[in-house]
Amino acid sequence: MPKISANSLMTLESYAKARKEFRTQVIAHKKQRTAHLGENVTLIFEDELTVRYQVQEMLRVERIFEEAGILGELEAYNPLIPDGNNWKATMLIEYPDERERHAMLARLKGVEDRVWVQIAGNDRVYAIADEDLDRENEEKTSSVHFLRFEISSAMKQALIDGSDLKMGIDHSVYTAEIVVPAVITQSLVRDLEA
Repeated sequence: MPKISANSLMTLESYAKARKEFRTQVIAHKKQRTAHLGENVTLIFEDELTVRYQVQEMLRVERIFEEAGILGELEAYNPLIPDGNNWKATMLIEYPDERERHAMLARLKGVEDRVWVQIAGNDRVYAIADEDLDRENEEKTSSVHFLRFEISSAMKQALIDGSDLKMGIDHSVYTAEIVVPAVITQSLVRDLEA
């Protein structure tokens, strides 16, 4: 999957005009790339479009229009785009009640390393978490993590051939397992064909 270049981005003025329609497109696209693992963990699988949206939004919010600033945002966000041999996901740990969230983040230390995907009869592939910086401290884990799942050629082919995709978490405090809906699986297969 190609990386985003500075000259492929909209100017701040162009983005202001296109933002509403672009946002609607990205929200619909993300629905096809979002997996809920139980009631409190969501994985949003990133690709060129989702990352492009994040970059455009950052440029807009921060009013970045100079080349150095744009290149800095691209350097930060381009690593979230899968390369054809992996999936990259933003993991959200969501507890609406602040007290419960604080308590659960303390109990869920290490959960980011216990998230897995499994294709057909292959072994589970556990996430490589937070390669950019550590998002856990002595007291708690973060409510947001960035995950990478490396997919072998055999797994890729099994998925392309129509095998089921499962995802889950096997942490001592939080477990979940799902068979991924076909619409999400099809979207993720496209990442592997890139």
